[in-house]
Amino acid sequence: GSKHVKKVYSCDLTTLVKAHTTKRPMVVDMCIREIESRGLNSEGLYRVSGFSDLIEDVKMAFDRDGEKADISVNMYEDINIITGALKLYFRDLPIPLITYDAYPKFIESAKIMDPDEQLETLHEALKLLPPAHCETLRYLMAHLKRVTLHEKENLMNAENLGIVFGPTLMRSPELDAMAALNDIRYQRLVVELLIKNEDILF
Repeated sequence: GSKHVKKVYSCDLTTLVKAHTTKRPMVVDMCIREIESRGLNSEGLYRVSGFSDLIEDVKMAFDRDGEKADISVNMYEDINIITGALKLYFRDLPIPLITYDAYPKFIESAKIMDPDEQLETLHEALKLLPPAHCETLRYLMAHLKRVTLHEKENLMNAENLGIVFGPTLMRSPELDAMAALNDIRYQRLVVELLIKNEDILF
């Protein structure tokens, strides 16, 4: 099957992991490994933008070389290029990491006031995700939790990461711009809750 999967970016996530027989997209694994090895103390991690031409370079390297892509410090000294490439990967997915089908349930969970009920609903929402999406989300949230452990240095807590990753991981199936706009704060909250409760939810 992998012969037909020519590129990594903009490819359906489930199709990609099947083609490469991995649990998660290797681009996610490779970027996160790189970020954890040298970027956790970097101020504004994920919030500071890398140079877009170089982010495009990384994307092309993954599309061309797959897991042989070189994203080491020798190639890209600025860690924000790697975080930018990871965010771009999620933004380019044809079906978002938090799928359109599961989206309403996730948003519903963010609106619940009772913490126990909220976690219960989030748990149900996670069950609606395809296995590859759920596994990738789990892995990403465990990573973002580790990012927050270095908050003193990188100034990124769960709330800040929620602001960055909410719209990156979730897109409203709603075509109405007003409704979609209204969801942004809930998207942010969903990601914040997933990071904070990563150990319980997954």
